[in-house]
Amino acid sequence: MGTLLGGYLFPHPPILIEEIGRGEELKAAKTIAGIDDLVSDIKDRKPSTIILITPHGPVFRDGIAISTEEKLVGDFSRFGCGNLEFSFQNNVEMVQAIVSESSREDIPLVQISKESASKMDIEEKLDHGALVPLHFVNRECNNYKLVHITYGLLTPNILAKFGQLLAKVVENSDEQVIIISSGDLSHKLSNEGPYSYSPSGKEFDEKIMDIIKRGSMEEIVNFDFRLADQAGECGLRSLIITAGALSNKNLCTQVVSYEGPFGVGYGTAKLIVSMEDDPYVKLAKASLEHYVRSGSCYTDLSGLPKEMLENKNGVFVSLKKDGDLRGCIGTIEPYRGNIALEIIQNAVSSGIHDPRFDSVTEDELDDLVYSVDVLYPPEDITSKEELNVSKYGVIVSTGHRNGLLLPNIEGVDSVEEQIEISLMKAGIGKDENYSMKRFEVVRHK
Repeated sequence: MGTLLGGYLFPHPPILIEEIGRGEELKAAKTIAGIDDLVSDIKDRKPSTIILITPHGPVFRDGIAISTEEKLVGDFSRFGCGNLEFSFQNNVEMVQAIVSESSREDIPLVQISKESASKMDIEEKLDHGALVPLHFVNRECNNYKLVHITYGLLTPNILAKFGQLLAKVVENSDEQVIIISSGDLSHKLSNEGPYSYSPSGKEFDEKIMDIIKRGSMEEIVNFDFRLADQAGECGLRSLIITAGALSNKNLCTQVVSYEGPFGVGYGTAKLIVSMEDDPYVKLAKASLEHYVRSGSCYTDLSGLPKEMLENKNGVFVSLKKDGDLRGCIGTIEPYRGNIALEIIQNAVSSGIHDPRFDSVTEDELDDLVYSVDVLYPPEDITSKEELNVSKYGVIVSTGHRNGLLLPNIEGVDSVEEQIEISLMKAGIGKDENYSMKRFEVVRHK
């Protein structure tokens, strides 16, 4: 069984390379130091295959491009350094698995070979979006195969679905894999950049770095493309595919560096898959399994993090089976002495007392996937403009009736849908007077 070890955000300006920059690279010293940190981490993880997603290969409006030749080659002749040549062994077995799965999932994929590149009159050699990160990686690592992918101008949901497909292919392989998201951030940080200055540039970069810092990669998939277009970026779609691949993974994220020399934002970051079980999810699983097998309440709180024993918050526990909801019960506000006790009770309620489903049986326990949402205190709002479907959950209320919907629910793509579902859950008509609150969550899965 293969392992997806994590992802890395790499910028790709050729000027970072000493032979090309000829001293100008020193203006991006923070970025080079950040890249060195990423490369050191990659070296320690010893990937057998690197999947690299770039914006600068052959970009299609209606499909994702993947290179299929056994040898993948490229150079920096376009940047005056043709002597900097590269050759990589393509992981053709993984490529063919990606092609097959994409066909099954109806995701449009364009296979780039010498023959097809010639017919389409496009460049078949590796682009600088791939070569710049790999130039640095090769200083420390060279015993790996490459999968070269160029994102397409498809919807975020399709790109994220393709990322999930990549994760599935990796897990069905024998490979240890990392994903490199090649991409610069805004190109409009100043008039010194390739485009004229826009205040959206700084806003875009700050939001992307904050999302990564918080590890809320689902927000990448739902990012405001209007802001991205105004910022003149090229890395968002690479990150969306990577976010899809890392969905349902317990991540440890770190922004290593950020700076904006030359009017362009360069970010380096790690998105590492934790091999340890999340203690929130682990406790929910232990609680429900103990109750189903013994009929008694789980009581072991040893070894839990301090915040689970000292903090009080509302908690929702969600169960899925074969990708479908199997139970979800929670508390908006805390009713018990700490988060741990809240999880223990709500895990049992989700599996046994959710009126929409039969009680979970012992035969099902191994098939369940758990997530735990810890709720921040709700705050009153006066209009839907104060909501964000990926960031905030919503509570609607009138009299004794209230309905709640968590944020970032699959298939709920707009605030209007979020409110409509919440009203339906509460039994409140659209034309009735009702109040709204919003809340943020920390999701553990």
